[in-house]
Amino acid sequence: MERYNPLNDYLFQKIMGEKGDEEQLLAFLNAVLKRTQSDTLMSVEILENKTITADILGDRTIILDVRAITSADERVNIEVQLKDLHNMNKRTLFYWSREFMKSIVSGDDYGILPKVITINIVNFDYIDIDDYHTCFHLREDNHRDYVLTDVIEVHFVNMVKFRKQKNKDIVNNDLERWLTFLDKETPQEVFEEVINDESCNQRQRFYSSIHTS
Repeated sequence: MERYNPLNDYLFQKIMGEKGDEEQLLAFLNAVLKRTQSDTLMSVEILENKTITADILGDRTIILDVRAITSADERVNIEVQLKDLHNMNKRTLFYWSREFMKSIVSGDDYGILPKVITINIVNFDYIDIDDYHTCFHLREDNHRDYVLTDVIEVHFVNMVKFRKQKNKDIVNNDLERWLTFLDKETPQEVFEEVINDESCNQRQRFYSSIHTS
C-alpha cells in the first residue's frame, strides 16, 4: 500500500487551507515561526478566497495554497512547490507583494499595512545553504542585526534537505514532526509513530488513513 502525498495541492489544502483546519494550521505556523522567536500565535483565521485577482487588464491573477490572518493581525500565505521552475525567488516576492498590496485601499494610511509572512515548502533542492529551514528579512548589508522593517518575512522549507537530516527529533521538535508527517517518503513505522503521538491532532490522524493501492 502506498500513501498519497500530503504535499499534493488538493490534499495540502484539505489539511491546512479550509475552514475547520485552524487547529492544525495554527500548530504548523507556530512550529515554523519558532525560528524567528515569534510570540506564540493564539488563533488563526483561514481565508477561503485564495485568489488574488489582477487590478488591471493584463496583470497576473494568482491562486495561493493557503491564506490566513493570525491573531497578531499578520497575513500568512503558504505555497507548496513540488517542481523546480527556476523562478522561485521572484515568484515568492511577487506573491508576497500582491498580498501586501491587497491589504490597503486608496485613502488608507500606509501605517496600517500588515506584516506578510510567506512560507514556501519546496520539494527540490533550493537555497545554497545546508539548513532545511531558512528565513529572509530586509537587513542592512554592513549591520546584519539591523532590520529595516519586519513586514516582510519569507520562509523556505526544503523537503530535500530535510530528508537528508540525520537524527530527526519528532518528539521535541514540532517542525520536524510536522515535516515527517508531510513527507510521503517517511517510513511507515515512523509515520505511525508521529500519528500516534499525543500531540498529533485529529486531522493528522484522519489523513493517516488515506492510502492508495
